[in-house]
Amino acid sequence: MRNSLYAALLLSVSALVALPAAAADLRIGLQDDPDVLDPDQSRSFVGRIVYTSLCDKLVDITPELEIVPQLATAWSWSQDGKVLTMDLREGVVFHDGTTFDAEAVKANIERSKMLPESRRKSEVKSIESVEVTGPYQVTMTLAQPDATLLAQLADRAGMMVSPTAAAAAGADFAAKPVCSGPFRFVERVQQDRIVLEKFADYWNADNIHFDKVSFLPIPDTTVRLANLRAGDLDMLERLAATDAASVKADDKLTYADAVSLGYQGITVNIGNGERGNTPIGNEAKLRQAFELTLDREAINQVVFEGAFAAGNQPFPPTSPWYDKSVPIPARDIAKAKELMKEVGVETLDVEVQVANNPVQTQMMQVVQSMASEAGINVKLKSTEFASLLADQSAGNFEMSQVGWSGRVDPDGNIHSFLTCKGGLNDGKYCSEEVDALLNKARTSNDLATRKASYDAAEKILSKDLPIIYLYHPTWIWALDKKIEGFVPYPDGMIRLENVRLAGQ
Repeated sequence: MRNSLYAALLLSVSALVALPAAAADLRIGLQDDPDVLDPDQSRSFVGRIVYTSLCDKLVDITPELEIVPQLATAWSWSQDGKVLTMDLREGVVFHDGTTFDAEAVKANIERSKMLPESRRKSEVKSIESVEVTGPYQVTMTLAQPDATLLAQLADRAGMMVSPTAAAAAGADFAAKPVCSGPFRFVERVQQDRIVLEKFADYWNADNIHFDKVSFLPIPDTTVRLANLRAGDLDMLERLAATDAASVKADDKLTYADAVSLGYQGITVNIGNGERGNTPIGNEAKLRQAFELTLDREAINQVVFEGAFAAGNQPFPPTSPWYDKSVPIPARDIAKAKELMKEVGVETLDVEVQVANNPVQTQMMQVVQSMASEAGINVKLKSTEFASLLADQSAGNFEMSQVGWSGRVDPDGNIHSFLTCKGGLNDGKYCSEEVDALLNKARTSNDLATRKASYDAAEKILSKDLPIIYLYHPTWIWALDKKIEGFVPYPDGMIRLENVRLAGQ
């Protein structure tokens, strides 16, 4: 009998030992559903969050905004600033088994420059040619010095996709993106989920501690937080500022934040198709009148409980790139009405599309109320975020409340949006003088020279107002207490290196 019991015990123990370890899955709540999952074609902030797990870049940044190696291990510039040589990491493969090497980098840069649908063209415009100077070395020759290039390569322009998959799929690459990041693509259900699983052959796999990551778009901030508290999410991005105190007081949750590099504003359709042919699209004075109805600090206090920073430029007032000679204008209803009369109107009807989440909707309702006091009747069109971006690209909008997550280099906050052929210039604003100034700022490594160019451009833009800037957010995350190792970054990305479940 004892022998039978002993044998049974041994069988039980061996069965227990044979069981696989429980899968470590991470569920992240996003404020929006990403747009197309192709680094060359996409433009949404939440898309970049997904890419951080899916697609490694040539270089990355630290929380202090220093450029550091990722797929490129070292780089050097020629004395004239027109040749960039990069040494590449060996032993890296894409998710389809294609080798990452110098030929792959060359193919990626050329795709960003040549793919008809690419939105990265202006970001890599300075690169005249890419030469393979060794199996794991590339040399980029520039048409002129480009102070912004490394910062561009720390973002979507530097994300490396499999040249094999890209060549086969063309513009349809986003249906099944293939990169070389810590997680590979599994599935996407629009408006529901994006699922990635750990890539076993990732070069830095030892520091990745989740088997699966699911990104779940939940636009309603209240619902997103409720899902976190109920255990249906493990973390969320963009916690509402009004919920910050509640999360800080919850011993089951962790609060994290970082000051953003970006902005939120209202883009005006000035020349993108028939819907740009409107009074506010044609008349800068009407855009000036609209701006004068705004009390930006009141918006910050009412909607964000003072957690964000009011702003009127692509850079926050605390940035060294901010032009202090163009301060945030005070609210002036009388002056707004005067400008409207100069154009020959007493009332003005405008339609502003806004993402269908409660925070942005509330903010625009405050703007709507403020504008009405000058006779500007704002009609709000609530739109799912990816559709909002598609409408902008197509010119199917009059005004659009939209933001930008910000970039390390100031060029990333302004050039693509406000140069005549900028890849993100949905309003189709065009000023040859602004183009010349912003292009000049790109070609100098002297900070004073660059600052002078940005200041001169801002003086024009503050009158033309193709984008009416509103505020600069603070990124806020909330996490289940069991998640350890998360580091907040000013770019708002969720980097999963060394992030793990407690006890792992």
